[in-house]
Amino acid sequence: MAPIERIADKLEAPELDDRSYRVIRLPNKLEALLVHDPETDKASASVSVEVGSLSDADDMPGMAHAVEHLLFMGTKKFPKENDYNQYLTAHSGHSNAYTASTQTNYYFEVSTAPEHDTNSMTNGHTPSPLYGALDRFAQFFIAPLFLSSTLDRELKAVDSENKKNLQSDNWRLRQLDKTLSNPQHPYHHFSTGNLETLRDEPRKRGIDVRQQFMNFHDKHYSANRMKLVVLGKEKLDELEEWVGELFAGVHNKDLPRNRWDTLQPYTNEQLGTILYAKPVMDSRMLEIHFPFEDEEVMYETHPSRYLSHLIGHEGPGSILAYIKDKGWANGLSAGPAPVCPGTAFFSITVRLTEEGLKCYQDVVEAVFQYISLIKGSPPHEWIMDEIKKMGEVNFRFREKTPASSFASRMSSVMQGPLPREWLLSGLSLIRKFDPTAINNAMTYLRPDNFRLMIVSQDFPGDWNNKEKWYGTEYKVERMDPAFAAAIKEAGQSSGKDRTPDLHLPHPNEFIPSKLSVERKDVEVPSKAPKLIRNDDSIRLWWKKDDTFWVPKGAVSLKFRNPLTAATPACMVRSRMFCELVKDALVEYSYDAEISGLEYSLAAYHVGLGVDVGGYDDKMSVLLEKVLVSMRDLDVKPDRFDILKERLMRGYRNWDFQQPYRQVGEFTGWLNAERGWIVEHYIAELQHLSAEDVSVFYPQLLRQMHVEMFCHGNIYKEDALKMADIVENTFKCRPLPQSQWQIKRNLLLPPGGNYTYQRKLGDHANVNNCIEYYLQVGNVTDRVLRAKVLLLGQLTDEAGFNQLRTKEQLGYVVWTGAKINSTTMGYRVIIQSERPTDYLEERINAFLAFFATSLESMSQDDFEAHKKSLINKRLEKVKNLHQESGRLWSYIGSGYYDFLQRDKDVEHIKSLTKSEMIDFFNHYVQPTSPSRAKVAIHLMAQTTPKSVAGKMTSAEQKEKFVLLLGKYLTAMGINADAEKLEAHFQSVNVASGNLQDIIKSLAAYLKEDAQVPEDQTSKVIEQGQQLLSTILPSLGIELKQETDGDAELPPAPPVKETIYIENVRDYKSALEVSAGPRPVTDLSAYEELEPKL
Repeated sequence: MAPIERIADKLEAPELDDRSYRVIRLPNKLEALLVHDPETDKASASVSVEVGSLSDADDMPGMAHAVEHLLFMGTKKFPKENDYNQYLTAHSGHSNAYTASTQTNYYFEVSTAPEHDTNSMTNGHTPSPLYGALDRFAQFFIAPLFLSSTLDRELKAVDSENKKNLQSDNWRLRQLDKTLSNPQHPYHHFSTGNLETLRDEPRKRGIDVRQQFMNFHDKHYSANRMKLVVLGKEKLDELEEWVGELFAGVHNKDLPRNRWDTLQPYTNEQLGTILYAKPVMDSRMLEIHFPFEDEEVMYETHPSRYLSHLIGHEGPGSILAYIKDKGWANGLSAGPAPVCPGTAFFSITVRLTEEGLKCYQDVVEAVFQYISLIKGSPPHEWIMDEIKKMGEVNFRFREKTPASSFASRMSSVMQGPLPREWLLSGLSLIRKFDPTAINNAMTYLRPDNFRLMIVSQDFPGDWNNKEKWYGTEYKVERMDPAFAAAIKEAGQSSGKDRTPDLHLPHPNEFIPSKLSVERKDVEVPSKAPKLIRNDDSIRLWWKKDDTFWVPKGAVSLKFRNPLTAATPACMVRSRMFCELVKDALVEYSYDAEISGLEYSLAAYHVGLGVDVGGYDDKMSVLLEKVLVSMRDLDVKPDRFDILKERLMRGYRNWDFQQPYRQVGEFTGWLNAERGWIVEHYIAELQHLSAEDVSVFYPQLLRQMHVEMFCHGNIYKEDALKMADIVENTFKCRPLPQSQWQIKRNLLLPPGGNYTYQRKLGDHANVNNCIEYYLQVGNVTDRVLRAKVLLLGQLTDEAGFNQLRTKEQLGYVVWTGAKINSTTMGYRVIIQSERPTDYLEERINAFLAFFATSLESMSQDDFEAHKKSLINKRLEKVKNLHQESGRLWSYIGSGYYDFLQRDKDVEHIKSLTKSEMIDFFNHYVQPTSPSRAKVAIHLMAQTTPKSVAGKMTSAEQKEKFVLLLGKYLTAMGINADAEKLEAHFQSVNVASGNLQDIIKSLAAYLKEDAQVPEDQTSKVIEQGQQLLSTILPSLGIELKQETDGDAELPPAPPVKETIYIENVRDYKSALEVSAGPRPVTDLSAYEELEPKL
């Protein structure tokens, strides 16, 4: 066998990177990046296969995506369909995959710690979880089974994933652009696929769909098209040995790279057109799409970054500053979007105001005037130098990301032509200033080389078409000659013709220059910050970075004031105040943002929150500017009106999110002593005036208590100075502790069983959603907390496997712990087309079934789950930002429980299986008289019946028999309409009872069609799968199908639920928890300066 070839041993890496790297190529031409990270507690691997949705067959869209799903369902070496996920779950791991246009990317993450602390060997290796995961992972690409028994279920999962996105404007508008592109270019494809494209239609044509998926894998999956990344704690030589052993079996077919250089995604007829699209959400947007050059070989010069920087700028003189001042826009973004090798777009997106929609032609002309401004002078090297410098700073101090994120991203990067020594740096660093390349890129931004999309729910109103896959209403027309002429004139304008408000940006003063870090290594990094000021006005926490050593910091402030959210009206005023401040700061803060320094301002239930984070050099300058802008805000009526309308649209659009993203809002509302939901804010916002905000916000800032946390490359004296800036800016009266808001949750009574039902606001969404919540106790109960966390671990893979994989309830299935402000519990979330009552019944069945699984679980498996959970709780933070967020969350909770994770581990270690069984039977078992449950049912307004319209049962049966006859004919079987109808005469088709329907079909095949027995079973198998589509299309809801011959776990009898009709009455009847208090006296953290 040929030896493994080492391509690169030294990669250009960030300054503080302690990893070592090696790029190798196996004899089968599979290329791999090996990463040795001596400090990591998570290992990962990813494979990018250079094939995606652009390679789908024209008559089976979604094939690449379906194959991605099917590879998880068992391999020749590991035939059990959920073996891979079970293994990962047992080792604190997880996996995922995605299908893009030209790549399919698979990745996993797993603990580096062995399941058991032993010296045993596995396959001749130490028992590293990474080796076992790699062994299973490699088989995806060597010998997947494409099991017939899993095929239908995974195609339904693909279909459910597609249905999840049907009401998403991002998916709808992207597909609309693709559907209306060049039909000869594969960009035109429908990439996700659904049951119709992947199963039903092909089977009607007599196609064996399983064989098609196997053919696709055989045709496109080749070792020379695969890029592998493996990151682990093991030395490079050991990783190389593992990869050589486990991936040698991937077959190399020496396939060429997929390219479509001779085709363009837009035809000449499609350029110069306006595409009007009606969105689901109330949004207004203008998009300009230019066919653009593919820049993957321009990794030294990155010319499009010059264009993106200038066109997307938000400072003085920019397009956005100009059109925002006109009242036409709220935001703008610009940049390239690769499509496939040889093809890309450069897109400009503008978020329009109501007035901007009326003046959209003026907005487009302003864009082309600015493009002419850029073209009017040679490329400026100082501008590219600023971009280049920030790229160098960001790369130099790049911190680690989660292992799986790194592996997935890098396997994708490896598909490009970067020199292997530059794999880490190539997309970040600009190595040459190339004005010729910039000028060439500019030639694509022409008035005759774009398509315009206008997105609005109201304009023009006469959409006359519906997109095939998502049903988006649209209209296409040629650009009006006068408008086209105006654009051409704008694109050729000179200085005297151009508005003087448009000009190039000034030099950026926020680019950091002080990048030094004083490194003082410590034996054990501190787990808690110091309390360096604690008086009536300010409580100041501080932690000098002792782990990451980057010139970055984070400052977080909480301005306590009970007025902020005293009522929904107060909360709306507070939010409008934040929006107005941010709006006033856009031009100033943009330079800071592109220089790695950002801020946020928001209203919370306990007060206002300000966060500033990034390079610490000029952090105090930005912080002071934000605080002064808050203090001195001038509420301008014109901007108020625009922002009020935007906030109102945001509230109204909330109903059009995915149901699973909405359900938590209602669970939180029903569990909180005080709180509001979106409908309360809508009711108040419509009455809000600019004067209301002008009068209200000084009251917020007049009396406050400030809690503040400074973290990172910030010295103690600098933290104290920033606290002084806060105090001196506002000069406010201290807020006494007696007026601080206390967060409390409601306590469900033992045996309580509540259900809250609510109709979805989106009439077109077919998905229902349930959050099933079992309250367990107070978050400060260490033992109960450990048990809740362990229950989440124990049911993680089991719940997914039963509720999603086997029962196919929906694409979104989640089980685990839920931690509230003061209470905690266990929850299950499912989004599905099935009724919520049925979903609750199946959750009860799963929990009852799991009780027996827990009883029979071996001690080894139980201990493995404990070990997996402990590894998760002890997982290291990967960067300064993560640590800042974790510490600030401990402070914000009010418990100041800085050692929470260590305490969790301490209590998880001592848990026994019998204790978990007792816990489960008391708090979780559906038949327990002690468990406390509330379920939120979000119910779709659209059902199969409403989709099909009103049809009598006789009409349903008649249409069903007609469709069944067409299916049999397509299968080459004589379909005698009268005899077929006779067999179904006594069958209640409208009941959706599949067993009765299949029985009658089998009788017809045997008695009248005289089909051989072996063929009958095949017809029935495919027919049964087809029925799951036919019946709902006729308005017939199916009775639950089982997974093959398996019986569904029975649902136990449960106590009758109490429906929550009046939320106030429900809350009034419940007791409340104690509020948060520090778990350790704060004096233990004090490091105060002596008072003079």
